Amino acid sequence: MKYAILVAIVVVSLVLASGVGQSAETPSEAEEIKIGIVVPYTGLSSTTGIDMWKYAVMAAEEINATGGVNVSGVPMNITLLLGNDETSPAAGVKVVTKLITEDKVDLLVGGFNSGVTAADSVVAAEHKVPFIVTGASTPIITHRTDINTTYFFHHCPTGDDYAEFTLLCVNDIIKPAIYERFNFTEDRPLRLAFLYQDTAYGVGVYNGTKRAIEIHDLNMEIVAAEKFKMGETDYRTILTTIKAAKPDVVYPAALPTEQPLIVTQGRRDVGLDTIYLSVECNDDPVYYTGVGRSGEYSIQESRFGPYATPPGLTHDAAVKSKEDFKSRWGNYPSMMGASTYEGVYIAAEAIENAGTLDKEKVRDSLDELVMPPMIEEMKDGVITFSPDYRESKFVLYQEQLIWNETAGETRPKIIWPDSIKETDFVLPEWYEPGSAPTPTSTPTPVPTAEVPEKGVPGFEVVFAIASLLAIAYLVRRRRE
Repeated sequence: MKYAILVAIVVVSLVLASGVGQSAETPSEAEEIKIGIVVPYTGLSSTTGIDMWKYAVMAAEEINATGGVNVSGVPMNITLLLGNDETSPAAGVKVVTKLITEDKVDLLVGGFNSGVTAADSVVAAEHKVPFIVTGASTPIITHRTDINTTYFFHHCPTGDDYAEFTLLCVNDIIKPAIYERFNFTEDRPLRLAFLYQDTAYGVGVYNGTKRAIEIHDLNMEIVAAEKFKMGETDYRTILTTIKAAKPDVVYPAALPTEQPLIVTQGRRDVGLDTIYLSVECNDDPVYYTGVGRSGEYSIQESRFGPYATPPGLTHDAAVKSKEDFKSRWGNYPSMMGASTYEGVYIAAEAIENAGTLDKEKVRDSLDELVMPPMIEEMKDGVITFSPDYRESKFVLYQEQLIWNETAGETRPKIIWPDSIKETDFVLPEWYEPGSAPTPTSTPTPVPTAEVPEKGVPGFEVVFAIASLLAIAYLVRRRRE
């Protein structure tokens, strides 16, 4: 009996201890916010993916160093989990599934390649996990209707955004410079050639280009539209076809590993001496190193880059952040890293405002989010998501790459819009337009010796008269 009582006491004690332990573990487990960072850490886009991961790590370190995220009075640190999509849709689906079902992440941030993100975001939709997309540009991410996209928030411009912005810049300052030098009339359409990656990203930029021409009634025509497979390295055949179409400007939708090859092969091997436009993801240290001297005078659309910082609300914060990144990692960051850095802060703000890690309430908090800009300039001066497709809107700008002898590379100078430009657009001396100048009403002067004087018959007239006289003479002789 004595032993029975002792056993009972031990059992009760263990049960009570077990209960106390469980209740203590619940808040302990909750005092951590798990964010999955979905990036191409390996594969064709690894340069960008590694940069995105590094900037996300910086954001989490900064937030945790200042006390973490206050969730209804409970301070919570952020733990990042790397989700390497390997630049592959299949790998993306696999890793996002793992992050959600095994790692139990509270939220996802990242996504770079549009086709990969379009595939792996389906998993997030099925499990209703908020996904702040900071790199994939295709509008499909939030516009598609075949899945529930209400948990997706697009914190980067779409192909529609920067295609429109790029063409408006071309129409405003590049086209007038070309037409003035070559005496083109205004009714001549600008000849635009398009070279795009055969992916959701490339197609998105191409569709955005056609849409911008139509919406703004731009006097431009697409004279060539050539596709290439992601990761190709030899573009000379395609560029030769484009050269034959005689474009005034060439607009590639390519990655930082592809654009340098397109520009160098176009100028060096094919002799396509034109103005090359560039999508914003190429504002990356890798691009400036890769394109070399061939990239001089090309155009780069941007919103954040390693070597140029526009004036505005975020100027000082952007400069400091770039220096902090270089100090932490040894190099300057790219654009996609910047939006991923902000994406982690956006996640923290939404969770704090929601006061919970409940995914539906965090989703609702993102819907209502209004926060100050961080290191990128935002339209209307705030980070917020549009009510229709949950897209944030950035202040974009255009740069021209100018050779820098000290760096041994090109460096960007902001040329548009006028409100923030650093210098004027330069049309290089070697530039060749797409077609010959349009004839004007004023004829080109011709040496006087080659033009008969007015009223004096030319050789053909004299010969004709002489022939008639000879015939008349022969007829007369025969009659006689």
